[in-house]
Formats: sequence, structure tokens, C-alpha cells
Amino acid sequence: MEGNIEGLSSAIALVGYGLAAIGPGIGIGIVAGNAITAMARQPEMQGTIRTTMFLGIAFTEALALIGFVLFFIA
Repeated sequence: MEGNIEGLSSAIALVGYGLAAIGPGIGIGIVAGNAITAMARQPEMQGTIRTTMFLGIAFTEALALIGFVLFFIA
């Protein structure tokens, strides 16, 4: 019976991580989409916008990595 409970706990943790990955995925899509729009409006600022976009993606991706680490801790 205890093995079954551990398996259920593991399955719930997997589902939780999957749900936690949705937020950063949406965030990265928003960041990239807005960066493309900004580059289309002001092509001369392309380098600055791209740098800012990559920083935004890195910070957003950090949320997914924190969720991944919490999956292994729990």
C-alpha cells in the first residue's frame, strides 16, 4: 500500500510540474512576440530590443527551472 501512495505522490508531482511549466511558456511567448513587434516598429533599436528580450526569456525560464528543482525536492 505504501508503494502505491509513493507512486501517486510522484504522479501528482509530475502533473504539478507540468502545470507549473505552462506559465513560463506563456511568458516566453509574450516576451518574444512583443520583442518582434518592437523590432518591426523601430528597426534601429533591434540590438537593444534583442538583448532585453533574451534577458526576459532567461528570467522567465528561471521560473521553470525553480519548478523543476522543487519537483525533485518534494
